[in-house]
Amino acid sequence: MRIIVNLDVMMAKRKISSGELAKRIDITPANLSILKTGKAKAIRFSTLEKLCEVLDCQPGDILEFRKEED
Repeated sequence: MRIIVNLDVMMAKRKISSGELAKRIDITPANLSILKTGKAKAIRFSTLEKLCEVLDCQPGDILEFRKEED
C-alpha cells in the first residue's frame, strides 16, 4: 500500500512555484521538496490544512492511496 503525493500536480494547476508555496505555508523549501517527492514519512494536519487553503483544494487532491499489486 502506498500514499501518492500529487502536490506537484496541484502546484502546476494553480501556477505556483515551490518557493512561493513554501513561503505562504511557512515551511522551508527543503521540507516542501521532501513532501513533493513523497519522501516524507508523515504530514501534520496543520501543514495539510495550509496547503489546501493556499492551493484551494481538498486533501484528496494532494494525497492518493494506491494498493500495491501482488
